[in-house]
Amino acid sequence: MRTFNYSKIKEEKWDSEILSLIAAIYKEAGKQEMYLKQRPQELEKLVEIAKIQSTEASNAIEGIVTTNTRIKQLVTEKTTPKNRNEQEIAGYRDVLNIIHESFDAISITKNYILQLHKILYSHMNNPIAGKTKTVQNYISATYPDGHVETLFTPLSPTDTPIALENICNEFNRVIGNMEVEPLIAIPTFIHDFLCIHPFNDGNGRMSRLLTTLLLYRCGFYVGKYISLEAKIAKNKDLYYDSLNDSQHNWHDGNDNKVPFIKYILGTILSAYKDFEERFNLIETKKSALEIVREAIYIKIGKFTKQDIKELCPSLSISSIEGALRKLVNLGEINRVGNGKNICYYRIK
Repeated sequence: MRTFNYSKIKEEKWDSEILSLIAAIYKEAGKQEMYLKQRPQELEKLVEIAKIQSTEASNAIEGIVTTNTRIKQLVTEKTTPKNRNEQEIAGYRDVLNIIHESFDAISITKNYILQLHKILYSHMNNPIAGKTKTVQNYISATYPDGHVETLFTPLSPTDTPIALENICNEFNRVIGNMEVEPLIAIPTFIHDFLCIHPFNDGNGRMSRLLTTLLLYRCGFYVGKYISLEAKIAKNKDLYYDSLNDSQHNWHDGNDNKVPFIKYILGTILSAYKDFEERFNLIETKKSALEIVREAIYIKIGKFTKQDIKELCPSLSISSIEGALRKLVNLGEINRVGNGKNICYYRIK
């Protein structure tokens, strides 16, 4: 069976790209801490947006979808699930809320992970909820001609419980002893979790929830304000490619985690950069027109009023609509489409 020793991470010689990413993340995390003290009320609006985006994106990666209106209603708990997809979405919302509110009280243990998995399926009658897998699972790809290829075979069901316990113990040990850099230990843990693939269903969503939990517990709170799941969804192919590249020889302990570590660190840094952009728009004491004008220069290509709302959470939708109309009349942006399909793009 695969063994785990996270102390070996200390022996690795990380390349300049990884070291630069880590340094940049610490710099951005320091700035964020300062920002949070300045405008806490406005930043709470970013939390609401991030929760909706995270719940929508993480489920959509797995093909679990509903309408935009229903997603917002489910996340804000203004409705109840109507079907299986919405039951799974509501379960993700519940786990994410628990992590947001109680991350410091959730230890990284097998039992807590099983408990979170059970909550993930709490809106449906699912006998596998909160239990490790009972049958062998496979990570496969379906190609355009219809043939299916197995890319990776995770651990067997019998080896899974102890392996899940072992990676939790290893993570806690090296973090507790301050033996390993957390920004290396976190993607290492998530990579091993995905290679173990401990559940019959829900592994991808659990891995993204655990990423947020581990980051929070190590003092990196960017996922609270900017959805990491939405960023992963936008670069889904890169996510799967980096995971696939890092899985080779995993069973022998000779895997190369570098591609996956770089992907996760790049995603975290990108989220911090987005946070800074949005904070700058919140911080400015300008008119709605000027704030929206600054926001459209962050966007490239077509954008919607909802895109601007995400960048300018301090503004109401009516203020944003008014500012967009003025910018159209001023000849700074063009409006195309009708009804729900209306979008805009910069003229210069």
